[in-house]
Amino acid sequence: MFRRNYSSALLEEAVDQLATLPGIGRRTALRLALHLLGEPRENVEQFTGALVRLKRDIRHCPVCGMISDDGNCPVCSDTRRDRTVVCVVESLRDVLSIENTGQYSGLYHILGGIISPIDGIGPGDLRIRELVDRLEAGTISEVVMALSTSMEGETTAYYLYKQISRFPVKVTAIARGVGFGDDLEYTDELTLGRSIANRQLFNP
Repeated sequence: MFRRNYSSALLEEAVDQLATLPGIGRRTALRLALHLLGEPRENVEQFTGALVRLKRDIRHCPVCGMISDDGNCPVCSDTRRDRTVVCVVESLRDVLSIENTGQYSGLYHILGGIISPIDGIGPGDLRIRELVDRLEAGTISEVVMALSTSMEGETTAYYLYKQISRFPVKVTAIARGVGFGDDLEYTDELTLGRSIANRQLFNP
């Protein structure tokens, strides 16, 4: 592991914390820490304050599970959205990826993960009960499975299908423009948009 005598315990502490971020190694963390060190104090305080407020004040939409500043999220509150279609995704990152395509106008349901026994994540750890509750309201006519095409994603989609098959809804899945094993957040917008627009009946 890359280590160096920083000559300052405070600098090393900052590097250690920045290096905990995904995709940030210690070399990059050091560059970021030195950049922040060279910034005016008010800029750094504004930066760190935004992170503190994000963690302290962010809320989750009680309907879909997306983040929100207050109450229902902007998607669930938008009366122009098609409220008869719900797209089931793993995380907020997937919602952002799909929204960027401009090809989907329905609602979302964030599971908060996918079934992964090796990681200790089972059906009870996901927001599956909340999805069933939404279907029981009787206003949804289509559920779109937009989960990653990994083995865990496929397992989760199959489990969900078994849970919701008793409802009179059409269950579809994104088209296979997204390759097997791909995460939605890393799929280019054109491919993902076409996959959403050309979704097919789910075939477990």
